[in-house]
Amino acid sequence: MAIGLDVVATGVYRVRQSRPPTLFGSGQVEDVGHLVTEKGAELVVVDNGLTPIQQSNLEKAWGAKVIDRTGLILEIFGERAATAEGRLQVELAHLDYQAGRLVRSWTHLERQRGGFGFLGGPGETQIEADRRMIRDRMARIRRELEQVTRTRGLHRARRQRAPWPVIALVGYTNAGKSTLFNRLTGAGVLAQDMLFATLDPTMRQISLPGIDKAILSDTVGFVSDLPHQLVAAFRATLEEVLSADLILHVRDIAHPDTEAQKADVLDVLADLGAAPDEEGEAQGGSAPIIEIWNKVDLIDDPDHLDAVRARAAQDGAVAIVSALTGEGVDALKRQLADILGKGHRRYELVLPSSAGAAIAWLHAHGDVLAEDHESDAEAPQVQLSVRMAPADHERFVRLFAEAGEPG
Repeated sequence: MAIGLDVVATGVYRVRQSRPPTLFGSGQVEDVGHLVTEKGAELVVVDNGLTPIQQSNLEKAWGAKVIDRTGLILEIFGERAATAEGRLQVELAHLDYQAGRLVRSWTHLERQRGGFGFLGGPGETQIEADRRMIRDRMARIRRELEQVTRTRGLHRARRQRAPWPVIALVGYTNAGKSTLFNRLTGAGVLAQDMLFATLDPTMRQISLPGIDKAILSDTVGFVSDLPHQLVAAFRATLEEVLSADLILHVRDIAHPDTEAQKADVLDVLADLGAAPDEEGEAQGGSAPIIEIWNKVDLIDDPDHLDAVRARAAQDGAVAIVSALTGEGVDALKRQLADILGKGHRRYELVLPSSAGAAIAWLHAHGDVLAEDHESDAEAPQVQLSVRMAPADHERFVRLFAEAGEPG
């Protein structure tokens, strides 16, 4: 399991009518109680939201710690947070969740794993602060996160002044975003087959055909019914998505619930104000949102694979890839370059043959479509046809005006 627990039993119960004291009916509560006793379970996870009263009553009835879906996600996030910012975000979300509960720390979990400390380690006392103290702590954390947001905004503004496009990866948790990130950048970001393997944002530069440099950003994975506390707490981190020039929605196309996962991702993007419109553009900005269908290597049935490829063409998926094996990644890079280069123009330039530095710069920062050397002239020249961004052309003129008059 994603937090190192041993699952001894699972069960599915249909709740026809939610019971305010326990959520479940009395017979279901009794059945689960017998199962807890039989298996010696210390923790029961309910894949649903629980009110504080329901949580307390179920703990008394079952004689075990009980957490709901939000509590489980918070615990997983707590283990994944690796930076000071990540820890602050998780603590803020946890305090918001606990404000109406004021429950004991999970010391029972510490006996089973090394223990990330945001919920308290061995020997940690229970949360004894009242709601006013929790509100005070939340206010201090928000002030610290506001400072992080301002710093991140300064970095973002600095990147926007530079001629480098930013590409953000989004997608359902465990869709393979970090594996694709590593494949494109050569980075060593944690990529494991588990929920929320990535929590803290990571940015690296990549090279694309005809584009000198682009910045690729890996973000936290989304999940269905993402707790509102987490959406709020991680808004500063996810603002990288809102400021990107291109948003890549990475989908696990081999997953049986891939369509439902897509809907969940779009719901979270809508909460952030970045849901795509009918043209696929992000609301409030010009960044297109394109789909990358990943994990094609897990599809063994040739007929199924043919159907996926046909559906991809119909649905407008930009690329079908396997981030694990590298299949389709080169084609993806070319597609990304074409999309980011839509605003590029073709420039016809004439330079002296001796302007080696300027010619090399054009090859590095643009897409050289043609290059003709005229050695018969009194002053040997090179005629180049180069596709590049207008901003790069302006930089070239500023840097190499002395090399000759660009045509």
